[in-house]
Amino acid sequence: MDPISAAIGLASYAAPHLAKWIFGDEGATVAQKVVDAAQTLTGTTTPADAEAALRANPELLLRYKQQLAALNADLERAYLADRQSARDRDKAIVQAGQRNIRADLMVIGATLGLVVCVVVLVAWRTAIPGEVVGILSTVCGIFGSCLKDAFAFEFGSSRGSKEKDMLMAQISGGGRA
Repeated sequence: MDPISAAIGLASYAAPHLAKWIFGDEGATVAQKVVDAAQTLTGTTTPADAEAALRANPELLLRYKQQLAALNADLERAYLADRQSARDRDKAIVQAGQRNIRADLMVIGATLGLVVCVVVLVAWRTAIPGEVVGILSTVCGIFGSCLKDAFAFEFGSSRGSKEKDMLMAQISGGGRA
């Protein structure tokens, strides 16, 4: 069984919040960590045996959930550090009296892409097949998501992200349960 499939079974049983990491850029690495943690804790050699052992022993399951919560906290810290380093880079560019042309072009490209898709959908909605409408609507959503990410990066966090930031500060400050 591949690590991602095994990790989905283990993580969904103990920590469904890890799914965003398993399906992310480092999915295979995170999945392997989820599987390894279960196998090490249970002393088993296969993910299926580890899952069965966790299901049978509530104490092991609790310890496994704690390990996965720590893994999730580590992944969140790494993500936030990565985003902060990108913000620091942007600050350094501005302080050097330059513009971040790459970022500007990315935002302009996403904006133009969104506008073009909407114009095509509105202007030719009766002339294009339904399948094309579906594809263009999906592309509009992708461009909109790119703009959302750019705004979140540039202007800070939403309320939910601020709550996550406070939780991460508590965890990193030694407040682990």
